[in-house]
Amino acid sequence: MVKKDYQLRKEVEAFGPYPAILQKLLFHRGISREDLAESFLKPEYGHLHDPYLMKDMDKAVERIFKAISNDEKIVVYSDYDADGIPGGVMMKEFFDKIGYKSATNYIPHRHDEGFGLNVDAINEFKNDGVTLVITLDCGIADVEAVKLANKLRISVIITDHHEPGAILPEAFAILDPKQANCNYPDKNLCGTAVAFKLIQGILGKDRFGLKVGHEKWFLDLVGIATLSDMVPLVGENRVFAYYGLMVLQKSRRPGLSRLWWKLGVSQQFISEDDIGFTLAPRINAASRMGEPMDAFKLLATLDRTEADEAADHLNRINDERKGVVASMVKDIKKHLRERRDNGTLQPIIVIGNPEWKPSLLGLAANSVVEEFNRPVFLWGRNGDNTLKGSCRSAQGVNLVKLMESSKDSFIQFGGHKMAGGFAITNEKVHTLESDLNKFSDVIKDEDEINWFDALLLLDDLESTHQQVLRLAPFGVGNEKPLFMLEGVTPSSVKQFGKEKNHLELTFLDKEGKEVRAISFFVKPESFTNVPEIDKKVNLLATIEKSTFRNKTELRLRIVDII
Repeated sequence: MVKKDYQLRKEVEAFGPYPAILQKLLFHRGISREDLAESFLKPEYGHLHDPYLMKDMDKAVERIFKAISNDEKIVVYSDYDADGIPGGVMMKEFFDKIGYKSATNYIPHRHDEGFGLNVDAINEFKNDGVTLVITLDCGIADVEAVKLANKLRISVIITDHHEPGAILPEAFAILDPKQANCNYPDKNLCGTAVAFKLIQGILGKDRFGLKVGHEKWFLDLVGIATLSDMVPLVGENRVFAYYGLMVLQKSRRPGLSRLWWKLGVSQQFISEDDIGFTLAPRINAASRMGEPMDAFKLLATLDRTEADEAADHLNRINDERKGVVASMVKDIKKHLRERRDNGTLQPIIVIGNPEWKPSLLGLAANSVVEEFNRPVFLWGRNGDNTLKGSCRSAQGVNLVKLMESSKDSFIQFGGHKMAGGFAITNEKVHTLESDLNKFSDVIKDEDEINWFDALLLLDDLESTHQQVLRLAPFGVGNEKPLFMLEGVTPSSVKQFGKEKNHLELTFLDKEGKEVRAISFFVKPESFTNVPEIDKKVNLLATIEKSTFRNKTELRLRIVDII
């Protein structure tokens, strides 16, 4: 692991009736007034914005009312990931709840159809007599597909949250807070949250017999999508994540209940980590392995037998996905080790295979970067014969800047400085590595200081955790507080798990009580300072409570050892 510069964040003057540690953690999240702190610590559902602040909301609602009045065939066209699929389930349940039977769901095949609304699907809808398509978590870039829909007299309502391009589709209505001239205050919603605002807009005009507040029961799906899509957990997203977890802990969805039980997760203590590391990968695995409707079924089914089968099936798919990725990674690493041994390993790695599924390459790239500590670009071939890939960064390389410097090499590309995706021609893929390496020295970001929130004593673990919990749920924009434990001495250092590939350190507090610190998929030598028994180390860690197999344990999650 590359040595990092860690510094303690700025101290804060006291404000409000809060313990000192909580004041410090709030201040480090940009909150230094009591009124703002109360709003953050106690999110209120009633503080959500008026859905009619969103551009085109009135048009979208009126078009849906017209479709319902005329019993038109409606298709909800959702993306195939852990944002789009929960949203698709939410829209299905909404139409079911108001008694509308002419709405169906469509999820494109990730490998064969790719992302977004496509012309083949539009033609299929026309043949089926569909007259209204509502996209969910996609559509904002699909100019040609919408043009065809208009030609075939199919209205399209786009609900999306991605950045619009220079040319917008000529849809009947577009709900996307990021589009120009949209006055909606929160620009950071995920796709399912935008669709939830549409439901709020509909019920604001006509409740169709539903009780006031009934839409809150959809918040489990909004919470799953919000936490899975890694949008900033501030503003409305904090409300959606906070209440989404609350509903999930009480959820009667048999598919989720069976999945949690099979995985040894206690439903009443579901956390954002359970969504991000357990549920979302299984939802995404379904589409990566070509079966997105399996994830849809898990969330939507009311039949307990089907729920049990769906949970087992998703677990099998996820294991299969792991196996395929592991085999791919093994081959990649073998090839790259040979390059390294013969001195031909470049600062920026490019490697691909037409047999690889692009949907699995991001997962593989993460593993490759961990071993070789340099940016990696992996490519494979889609079902439509397009070469597509994923890239991951290392050593401060900004991927967006790198791809912009070699933009002539790509058909398209996007992402952020640490992760991205791209499409490329058969001709250019053979020179991509040399093209990228021409710019390897000029696109690094300046080194960043890695901050931690506070010093922590082993004896204060429980009391500090109680205050940390008040800031949850955590995610992008509200990261878990990071603590430094100075001069702590491990009483044991060991690897655990079936393959002995996880690290566990044990420490003793003043009363001799054991405190465990763990990190997954690492070895002791992975860290800046290799931990050894009876050797003092400085430990960077977050605090977490595990309820795995109904065994409650307060422990530390290792970030670094220095």
